Order: sequence, then structure tokens, then C-alpha cells
Amino acid sequence: MNIIICGAGRVGYTIAKLLSEQGHSITVIDLSSEDIQKINDTLDVKVIVGKATYPSILEKANASEADMIIAVTRNDEINMLICQIAFSIYKIPKKIARIRSQDYLNPKFTRVYNKENLPIDVIISPELEIAKSIQRKLEAPGALDSVPFADNKIRLLEILIKEDCPLIDVKLNDMTKKFPKLEANIVGIIRNDKFLIPKKTATIKNNDKIYVIINSNQLPETLDAFGHNEKISKKILIIGGGNIGFNLAKNLEETYDAARIKIIEKSRERSEYLANELNDSIVINGNGLDEEVLSEANLEEAETVLALTNDDEDNLMVSVLVEKFAKDNDGIDDKRTMALINKPNYSLLQSSLKIDDFIDPRMNTVSSILKHVHKGTIETAYTILNGEYEVIEADIIETSELINKSLKDSDLPEEIRIGAILRGEKIIIPRSDFIFQKDDTVVFLAQKEIISLVENLFRISSI
Repeated sequence: MNIIICGAGRVGYTIAKLLSEQGHSITVIDLSSEDIQKINDTLDVKVIVGKATYPSILEKANASEADMIIAVTRNDEINMLICQIAFSIYKIPKKIARIRSQDYLNPKFTRVYNKENLPIDVIISPELEIAKSIQRKLEAPGALDSVPFADNKIRLLEILIKEDCPLIDVKLNDMTKKFPKLEANIVGIIRNDKFLIPKKTATIKNNDKIYVIINSNQLPETLDAFGHNEKISKKILIIGGGNIGFNLAKNLEETYDAARIKIIEKSRERSEYLANELNDSIVINGNGLDEEVLSEANLEEAETVLALTNDDEDNLMVSVLVEKFAKDNDGIDDKRTMALINKPNYSLLQSSLKIDDFIDPRMNTVSSILKHVHKGTIETAYTILNGEYEVIEADIIETSELINKSLKDSDLPEEIRIGAILRGEKIIIPRSDFIFQKDDTVVFLAQKEIISLVENLFRISSI
């Protein structure tokens, strides 16, 4: 595909890198010559310095031949205008825009986004996506991430293996003997910073990070089998009442009656807004780095603390303060801490600072965009290791060469691992004699280099 990416920041760079490595023809436009130079030096893509809202710049990017335009500049209005010009002048078939403002995202105004008014096919809201991602993590305590597939009937869990896991050193093909009713399939392992697609005779080790595809109905049983029996947090403290903290609190109020939510927000004006917009959450105006404010928020009672300010350093410091508080107070259990981090280098500090989870807004946004780029019947994509691998959901249609073939005879490359299949209402963890059928929904792991092959297997040629 010919794809134009407008915006050469961290998200634009990552999307350009992943899509060019998958064989797409990419052009990146940005006003910043410095950002463009970085892309030009490191990626095999075409680059243009200029305003993507100028028709002449889009013409220079061969917009008339583009299949898709992705607008991820730092400005909502510019992203909207780019999509408008891309459609009005160049009839680009698919237009994706990153939009952050809550007002633009208000459901009352969705009718604005159509061909007659503002022709945006897909709106990506990083703050909304991150809030949903955090909520999934809260719903699966013990998992680093929990991603729904196939109408939430299948889930991908990312789990850290600790020394008390009962399945350490057990061969994968022997796990069913220990847990015969468990419908789960380990599709990937990160060990010593290397990703492995495990064979049946492989074993899991202490400190492995595993990716396991499961029947969603067995979420608690799966976590327990892998040594995690943490309870779902009811008392949640959010530091930072920006769009992410606000949307998370709002989602939890609507879906989790047992939740008791407190938010610490530095800005008085924002605190008043939060108090007016939220129904049950308690809003405290103050600095989350102030121990007196944390004490006022009853930090000792909080089971999970989320540092979601716009400042990476503040988020790290809040998490460290929480760990120190728990350590200095006998009788207080360790608290689950999560920190929003924009700078990738800070991820190296996670283990030394004993923070349970880092939240990377860039990869959340990239995953949201990638699932709209793939061809065929691919519905959902989740990226692993900065996009080196993807977990994908796709439907088998009548033209697929997989129909009526068994898994062992389907000649799938080693870089693909089938995780689970939804057939009607039934979840199937496939064995080698499993036979694919039309209308099966398949959830699988694939390496980025073979995404085009994957698109062929679930083939439809249109975008």
C-alpha cells in the first residue's frame, strides 16, 4: 500500500518504521526538519519537510496515488484539516486522524465525521485507548496486560513468571496434565530480552514474560495456574486528573460498582471540573508528590496507585514514594503501582524502582492504528516488542487457502503461532489435527516480516 504519514514525532516514526518493514511504500511529512532528518537517516521511506495541510505538499507526496493517510501531528485541528484536503482534492480512500480533545470526541458530535462534513474514517484517541488499557490491567490483577479478542471471548494475557509459579520447568505439552480443564496456549516468551516462539517441549522459567491466549471465561483460573492469585483492586488512587485519569475514573464508575476511586489533581480549575463530571469519585486538589496530600487521600488504604500526570519524572517519583510508604509502614501490604511514561529510556528503571507496570502511550496508539492498516479480515492487532510481533484476530473467508486444511498440513511458517479459534460460540485451543473451517475467527501471533503473508491467508484485496 501507498501510505502517507503526517507527523514525524514518536508515534509517526514508529508507524513509519513498522509499516515500511512490512513492505508498504511510506511517505512522511512534517514541518520539523530535525524530525524528518532523523527518519531520513534511519528508515527506508520518502520524507518531505512542509505543511501537510498544503495541497502542494500532499501533491509532492503523490497523494493522488495514496491508499491511506494517517494524520498524527500534535494538533487536532491540523489532523482534521489534513483528512479533509486528502479527501476533497485527492480522494484518498482511508483517512485516520489522531484526536485528543474531549470536546471533539463527544458522542453527540459523531455525525460531524462523515463524507458530507468531515471525512475521517478512523479517529484514534490516545487518552481513551490508554484509559481502556489500564482498565483491562485492573480487571486482570497479576497480568501485565489483558487484551480482548473475538468480542471478548478470547484474551491475550501478558504475565510475568515468578519463582512460585507451579508451571516452572514443566514442558508446554505436559501443562494440560496439571491443569486438564485449562484452555490456554502460550504463543510467545520474552527471556533475557529475547523473544521466543516456544516449541511443545519448551519450558517456562522464573522471570520469563509470557504471552498466553486463553478462553476469557477462565481468566482467574489461568492467572492462578501461572502463580498469580492477586485480588481485583477495589480502592484505587489516581495521581493526575488529565484526560487519561478522568476517562479511567469515568469508565470504572460505569462498569465497576465496587470501585472506590480517589483522584489527586494539582490544578484547582481541573479539580472542580472533575468533581462536577464524576459521580462517585473523590477529587482532592493538591500535589501528588506532597506526603501530606497523599496522607489526606488515605494512601495506606489504596490497593492500586496510578501515576498518570503529564510529567514522566513526577510519575516515577510518585511511584517511588508509594513503594517507600509501604516499606516504612509495617502491616501495610505492598501496593500495585503503575506509571505513565512517555520517554522510552525510563523503562530501564522499572525493576530497580520496583514499579509494577509502565504504561507506554506510544505503543497503545500504534496498536490502535495498525489494526486499521492491515488488509483482509484482520480485526484487531496488538503489538509486542515495539512492533516486532503482532497478535492478530482474523476471520477465515471462503477464498482462504486454509479452509478444510489441518493445522499440521497448512504449511504455516514458524513465525506464525495459532493461539485460539472461535467457532460459533465455542473456543478451541487447536492441536495439530485441528481443521480450519469457513467463518472461523482465528487469534494468532505473527512476526512483522510476514504480515503480508498473513493478509494473503485471510484474503481480501481491498483496504
